[in-house]
Amino acid sequence: MTNTISVTQELAYVLVVDDEGANRYSVSKTLQKVGYMVSEAANGEEALEMISRQTFDVVLTDIRMPGLDGIELLRRIREQSPEVIVILMTAYATLGNAVEALRLGAHDYLIKPSSSADIRQSVARGVERARNLKRRRNLLDAIKSDVFELTVTEVSLPPDDDDDESNPIEGGDILSDGANASMQLGPLLLYPKRYQISMDEKEIDLTPTEFDLLLYLAAHRGRVVTCSELVREVRGYGIDEIEAREVIRPHVSNLRRKLKEASTEADLIVNVRGIGYRLSEKAGESAPSE
Repeated sequence: MTNTISVTQELAYVLVVDDEGANRYSVSKTLQKVGYMVSEAANGEEALEMISRQTFDVVLTDIRMPGLDGIELLRRIREQSPEVIVILMTAYATLGNAVEALRLGAHDYLIKPSSSADIRQSVARGVERARNLKRRRNLLDAIKSDVFELTVTEVSLPPDDDDDESNPIEGGDILSDGANASMQLGPLLLYPKRYQISMDEKEIDLTPTEFDLLLYLAAHRGRVVTCSELVREVRGYGIDEIEAREVIRPHVSNLRRKLKEASTEADLIVNVRGIGYRLSEKAGESAPSE
C-alpha cells in the first residue's frame, strides 16, 4: 500500500528541478499523488530564485542540466539554505559524482530511471530529516531565549576534522550554518550540529535521538516532561503514555549511561516515577534509578 501524508501532519513542500519537462511532470505527479505540495523548476538558476522566495523541505534535482548543474546547485543550497534537504538524480552515475554529492551533504543519490516507490521513499526520509532539523532549531531557539544564562561561543574547526583543538570566538551565533556552533549548559558543552557534547573535557558522541532528548529537557528545564511529550516532540509522532515509556526508556537509559561514564557527577537527568523526566537543576542532585 502506498504511504500518504496524514491530514493531521504539516504539509511538506518539495521542489523538483529538471531541464526535461517530461521528467519533471512524472516526478511531480508521483509526489503529488501522496500529498506533497510540489513546485517545479526547469534549471538551477530558476530553482535558486524560487528557494529565495519560498521555503522548501526537500529539493529533488537532476545533476546534468545546462548552466547551473545539480552538483553546483547542491553547493549553493548548502551555502544559502543549509536546512533544505537535497536529493540528486542522474542517469549518468559516476563514483566521482556520488562522492562529491555526499561530501557536499546530499541526502540521497538516485539513479534514473527510479521507480515511483524509490522516489517517494527517498523524499519521505528527506522530509522526516527536515522535520527533525526544524524541531532541533526550535529547541535551540527555546534554550537560547530562555533564562538559563547560557554562554554561547563559536568554535572554529578545520573542515571534516574531528580534532578537539579549537579556538573559541566570543559572540558567535548558536544557529551558525556549520558544525562549529557550541553552547554551555551547566557542566555540559553542546555541539548541536555534531550531535556531540563534552563534560569534564571528555567528548561524548550521542545519537540524534539522544541529543534531541537532552535538548528538549534543557529547553523545558524546571518542569517534568512526560514520555508521550518526549516521543511527540523529539520523534515526531503521537502514542499513549504507556507505549511512550517503552519507546523512550532505552534512549534515556543510554543517554544517562554515557553522561555517567564521562563524569563522576550524579545523574543530570532525573526520573520522576510515574510522570516522566526532567533535567537536574544542579549536577550534584541525585536521581532515583529506573
